[in-house]
Amino acid sequence: MRCSTQQINSNVELESQHVSDTPYYIYAMSSFRQSLHIAHLPDGGVADAIPALSLYELNNLVASVLSIDLPDEYWVEAELSEAREVRGHCYMELVQKDEASNTPIAKASAKCWASRWAMLRPMFERITGQRLHAGMKVMLRVKAQFHAAYGFSWIVSDINPEYTMGDLMRHRQEIIKQLKAEGVFDLQRELLIPAFAQHIAVVSSDGAAGYGDFCRQLADNAQGYKFAVQLFSATMQGEAVEHSVIAALNRIYEQQDHFDVVVIIRGGGATSDLSGFDTLALAENVANFPLPIITGIGHDRDESILDMVAHTRVKTPTAAAQLLIDNLSRTDQLIESLRQRIVNYTQQRMHTEQVRLKAVSERIPVLFSLVSVREQARIERLSRQMLNAVARRIDTARQRVERIETRLADNVRHRLVDEHYRLKMLEQRIEAENPERLLQRGYSITTYDGRAVHDASQLPKGAVVETRVEKGRFKAKVE
Repeated sequence: MRCSTQQINSNVELESQHVSDTPYYIYAMSSFRQSLHIAHLPDGGVADAIPALSLYELNNLVASVLSIDLPDEYWVEAELSEAREVRGHCYMELVQKDEASNTPIAKASAKCWASRWAMLRPMFERITGQRLHAGMKVMLRVKAQFHAAYGFSWIVSDINPEYTMGDLMRHRQEIIKQLKAEGVFDLQRELLIPAFAQHIAVVSSDGAAGYGDFCRQLADNAQGYKFAVQLFSATMQGEAVEHSVIAALNRIYEQQDHFDVVVIIRGGGATSDLSGFDTLALAENVANFPLPIITGIGHDRDESILDMVAHTRVKTPTAAAQLLIDNLSRTDQLIESLRQRIVNYTQQRMHTEQVRLKAVSERIPVLFSLVSVREQARIERLSRQMLNAVARRIDTARQRVERIETRLADNVRHRLVDEHYRLKMLEQRIEAENPERLLQRGYSITTYDGRAVHDASQLPKGAVVETRVEKGRFKAKVE
């Protein structure tokens, strides 16, 4: 029988109502007849028998009714709102939500005892690759149980992992569809791993065995290649995987110019821990990352959404390291191939030039003889031309010098006449401005401290000035 949580809860409510409304269950139980008492009316009459039960008896009665009316086990589909383990037991809170409003329309508690859970848990995690967690859709085989002290709950006896697998696959397909709709699903594969990829940013847990294997594989490569590895620590298991890996990628992005490629590796762990790599947010961050990302987080048969959107997916951290070594090896081989091609081309070209030079050298004596005769005649012709040209240039220069000499003599004569006249004029001006001539006319020159006095008001009182006249000098004191 397969029911929803709401349907089972409704059946329980109907059965409980049936118990309270039907006297058959009360009077049919002999254990409760002793609890009945007779109510005496004030007039001494006897009232109808009314059952008066303790809470414990009432709860036991409900438990008996449930065991009679709900003896079977039921398969129920529900969503987990909570799942926790306590001392080996698994306690679950089930919920059914309205598809339109996403509001809960039915709730119930379920338990799986340790003896049963010890068998169901590994089977479920092995098939689904995940642990039970809130938000997961499950199909459980349950049986109703009402405990006098702890109340009602559903006891889980089995779990259908195929149902959850189907829901997980639907969820994965929805994420993949959204990534493709956003146009980012194949962005990483459009990038190229640099030919000389030697600066590696690694996202892994600090101290993980896988990280150690990765570093050793790089360091011990047979070719002797050198790699610069920097670890960006992140949580690689549990619910914190998404946030932690995104944070590590953000730190790498801030210094992306220092790295050639990013490697995300996980050093072992359960298949159930891969669920953290199947999230939309992490896939979007990886798909849009500007550097090629290599993943080595699972096994051959376990492919996460992170693996799908990454540039390259490998099985193990060691395989990721080997991929980088092989990349450098291919580059090395390409360089060697190109070097050999250059050598071969150079050798061929040198051989061709040697043949050409040999052929030219055989023609040189004949060509040299012809060139020699031709050049000798040319030299003689040029010599005659040079002699004639030099003679003409000398004659022309001589005539030019004679003309310049004539013009120069004329210019010198004219310049001498002009300068003689100018000197006469200067002599006359000097003579006119001679102070002695002024003194002869009755003028005098007064000086103070060796300087001519132009303004008497500037002389200090008591100053001694010297006056020069035509014949002699005298001093005076200013009053």
